[in-house]
Amino acid sequence: MDHQEGQKLDKINTLETRDEDFVERGDNNVLDENDDQDEHSESSQSHQDVDESDSSEDEVAPRNTIGDVPLEWYKDEKHIGYDIAGRKITKKERQDKLDSFLASADDSKSWRKIYDEYNDEEVELTKNEIKQIGRLLKGKAPHAEFDPYAPYVDWFKWDDAKHPLSNAPEPKRRFIPSKWESKKVVEYVRAIRKGLIKFDQPKEEPRFYSLWGDDSSSADRTKHLAYIPPPKPKLPGHEESYNPSLEYIPTQEEITSYQMMYEEDRPKFIPKRFTSFRSIPAYENAIKDSFERCLDLYLCPRVRKKRINIDPESLKPKLPNKKDLRPYPFACYLEYKGHEGAVLSISVEPAGQWIASGSKDGTVRVWEVETGRCLRVWEIGEAVQHVAWNPLPALPILAVSAGADVLILNTGFGNEEEQNEIKKLLQIRTPTSTDSGQFETYIISNVLNKGYDLTLENVTLMLR
Repeated sequence: MDHQEGQKLDKINTLETRDEDFVERGDNNVLDENDDQDEHSESSQSHQDVDESDSSEDEVAPRNTIGDVPLEWYKDEKHIGYDIAGRKITKKERQDKLDSFLASADDSKSWRKIYDEYNDEEVELTKNEIKQIGRLLKGKAPHAEFDPYAPYVDWFKWDDAKHPLSNAPEPKRRFIPSKWESKKVVEYVRAIRKGLIKFDQPKEEPRFYSLWGDDSSSADRTKHLAYIPPPKPKLPGHEESYNPSLEYIPTQEEITSYQMMYEEDRPKFIPKRFTSFRSIPAYENAIKDSFERCLDLYLCPRVRKKRINIDPESLKPKLPNKKDLRPYPFACYLEYKGHEGAVLSISVEPAGQWIASGSKDGTVRVWEVETGRCLRVWEIGEAVQHVAWNPLPALPILAVSAGADVLILNTGFGNEEEQNEIKKLLQIRTPTSTDSGQFETYIISNVLNKGYDLTLENVTLMLR
């Protein structure tokens, strides 16, 4: 017995010392949960026989013991309440916003600290508490071990049950009409008889109808739906400036010419120049313009035009696929190099052996089609506009147009007989008499000025 009483006294002493330690360290800002857990584990191991109290040792008791008294009562006091020993808890000096900001910038754990207004201290949240707050913000249970979708556990075993849990007979009130409902029905009947409650009666259709009733009803239904807002008047632009440049002011001759024109073609505003804004007179056509505006709003019908939204991409022509266009040359086979300017015209001989080209550099060149070798070069002196071969293969000559002249060039191709015929064809003869009216001299350079068709067939006929 003495031994058991000694153990109980030791346990009471340990509890008192723990309470005193808690009161002494109540001014600390942060409580270490690990120390509390270690003390709780040691006390649970050493004092297994102590009866469990209603309060848990893991929860820290509040330092302020004023209860549910509002803190506004201590607003003008120097203390905020009383501790467990009855001593006043003085208010701490509050930092201004600048000092608190600098302190939070230097402290990396400032985001974990919150101010406890009830105990007048800063509390640092632990990682476990931060996780619980995060779970609460997401709408979850604070403890991760809690399963909200746990399987349902039936507390009764229905396998061997033969009778229901409650075998009481049905009460009599379930078979008798309700007394209170009957009273309510009587109240409704009396209210209907007195006319206090009126029902919605169906509307009686009139026996006679107006001749234009349907039209008026349809007009009422479509009222304000076909309204088209009037167009806004045109705002004044730069042409109505009160101080324009001198080149925009018409002369007196132009003003008189305006007065001779029809009123529809006459400009509505003649610009004038004023030195200042206050020297501008009143607009002389103000009443007329407003009257015409009212006439347009009253008499001119308004039409709502539907805009057709067309995709601009659909207007582009669809290009065929390159595979469908084969066979076609897709590599450069031969180049004809020699011109220094842009080539304006090319012509192929009827036999297909030679090709002639005219360029802006004032030269005419004849090339061999198969090899690309340049055989003839003529310096014309000005840009060559057009080159054409003679359609007769027996006479290999070229017609060249440069400026206002048409030139016939002998290419020098063909045998001796063909060259003799070409020389006879290109031979110029002087006229024997001026009065005959027929000239055997044909100057090709004047053909363009006379307005002849400049095809090579006509030139050949003229030479014949």
